[in-house]
Amino acid sequence: MSDSTPNTPEPEEHAPSAEEIAARIGANAGIERREDGQIDVLKTIGGVRGLVESLLPGLVFLSIFILSQQLNIALIASVAVAVGFTVARLLRRGTLTQALTGLVGVVICAVVSRATGEAKDYYVPGFYTNIAYGAALVISILVRWPLMGVIFGFIRSENTAWRADKVRARQYAWATWIVVGVFAARLAVQVPLYFADNIAALGAARLAMGLPLYAAGLWVAWMISRPLKSAAAAGETRQGS
Repeated sequence: MSDSTPNTPEPEEHAPSAEEIAARIGANAGIERREDGQIDVLKTIGGVRGLVESLLPGLVFLSIFILSQQLNIALIASVAVAVGFTVARLLRRGTLTQALTGLVGVVICAVVSRATGEAKDYYVPGFYTNIAYGAALVISILVRWPLMGVIFGFIRSENTAWRADKVRARQYAWATWIVVGVFAARLAVQVPLYFADNIAALGAARLAMGLPLYAAGLWVAWMISRPLKSAAAAGETRQGS
């Protein structure tokens, strides 16, 4: 007996539009906004806890290596600190992705350094990360979808309408260049220190130019991309009419 049930056609999947992709990126960027309309930089980077989790593994590695000159001990201590933070996040029922992000980064740095036997190579993965992020931001500017516009535009409820305004598009391009500058500055300072084998200075630069510098760059990018008062007033007038 044959099955006469008609085949139900599957719904066609359509490729997401650029606007849909932009909305997804904006929604998942993790950038927080305060009630007064300004960017909440501290909350965006995870608060004091996020700052500590970002800095402490690197600080522990640098301190122990400088004091003991024992690479393995420094690496184990660094990874142990990252594991501790990960377990704490899981116990607080944080998301698995959020909990593992920091740990994976520290483990990769430790594996690279252990493989070469060079303490300075602990910082090599960060160079490639900065190059990748910086390149992605530059490409977004060149294709006229500056990433800071995609993210900030979503937060400011502009969505992608800012692309039709040359002034706003230019502002967001400059905002994106600011963040590119953060990644470029890291490389400009840290790569020479790496080749000079100055591990103490390299580690200190990595700590100072890590999350704190990124947060500062993000704040500057937000401020220079603020809507002009005249444009904001015009928008309020249209809403009130």
